[in-house]
Amino acid sequence: MLDSGKIREDFPILSKKVYGKPLVWLDNAATSQKPRSVIQSLVDYYEGYNANVHRGVHALSIESTDAFELARQKVADFIHADAAESIVWTRNTTEAINLVANTWARDNIGAGDEILLTPMEHHSNLVPWQKVAQENGARLKFIPMHEDGTLDLENIDAIFGPRTKLLAIVHVSNSMGTINPVKELAARAHAVGAMVLVDGAQSVPHMPVDVNDLDCDFLAFSGHKMLGPTGIGVLYAKRDVLEEMDPFLRGGEMVLEVWYDRATWNALPMRFEAGTPNIADAIGLGAAVDYLQALGMENVRQHEVELTGYGLKRFEELDEVVVYGPQNPDVRGGAILFNAADIHPHDLGTIMDRQGIAIRTGHHCTMPLMRTLGVAATARASFYVYNTTQEVDTLVDGLKEALEYFAHEVRGA
Repeated sequence: MLDSGKIREDFPILSKKVYGKPLVWLDNAATSQKPRSVIQSLVDYYEGYNANVHRGVHALSIESTDAFELARQKVADFIHADAAESIVWTRNTTEAINLVANTWARDNIGAGDEILLTPMEHHSNLVPWQKVAQENGARLKFIPMHEDGTLDLENIDAIFGPRTKLLAIVHVSNSMGTINPVKELAARAHAVGAMVLVDGAQSVPHMPVDVNDLDCDFLAFSGHKMLGPTGIGVLYAKRDVLEEMDPFLRGGEMVLEVWYDRATWNALPMRFEAGTPNIADAIGLGAAVDYLQALGMENVRQHEVELTGYGLKRFEELDEVVVYGPQNPDVRGGAILFNAADIHPHDLGTIMDRQGIAIRTGHHCTMPLMRTLGVAATARASFYVYNTTQEVDTLVDGLKEALEYFAHEVRGA
């Protein structure tokens, strides 16, 4: 068990008050808060060894390069990658997926080929594939989904076929919290010769992830959702796959030799990291990995299972509220997606905010999924290592007050 009370002491922002109320941060699926160790790592870099990497022979450049590459190794170890060279720094999950779409997919997916997705994909793992399909003449195909937000795999063998070239799948839904059977589906994809890209934005921060166990060809995730800084993300790819891919961006650092009419490319992973990289935030992500490793990812996962289970139980007290997604906390991530009858989610979110409670409202970058659910928008509370059952109680009690207030307004009208 994690000691959330002790963990909270490491996060300065959690002592903040909003409208005179203690901050209850339940928007972790959008971004997580940062511990002092991560914040200090940024200060240390800028105050102590700010210099460009891979370019200088002076002391600060060497120190900066060492710290930058150590962070890459930490991330590789965190997801059990075989080599640090399989880790490419990007700005975020979105850029990592776009890198694959504009390199490997552009060259390997053609007319009549199929890209297999799920109905719960974040726009970041849908819109890039729409572009590939439109430009290359490919077709998007979707695995069906049950009403409870889990995938319908009854006829899965008929869904994969010789034209399937890519399975692009979210590991944990950012909306409903569904944990998809990525390992099983990856095996089926590989059996028909397809590649597998996993959107790990909501899984890597919250549970143990082993890329060798999943046997995914690509894994994309963001630093800011796992206690790290914004503006730093990761693309993992199998080394032999990266070796065959052309660079996405071209310019400085990613070249080996340049003539006036041609160029050759640098070694992995630098050929995919054109220009000056986000050095400080990569180092900050390394510090975030250190923090999570010290907690233990099995403990992080167990904490969220218990907190989500407690939250789902408390939500049963709210008769006017519909909760979406699997009801078993063992098969879902730490997010609860919900709607209150006759109350727009934005209104609900505003009332919660006045009580110091930060939740997410809207379509959560899953507009097609919202249409499938028959709603325009929803509210979402999402948990992380520093959240407590007391905060869940504060949320549910606040929702009760909001429901009573709107019921009174309707009766008054």
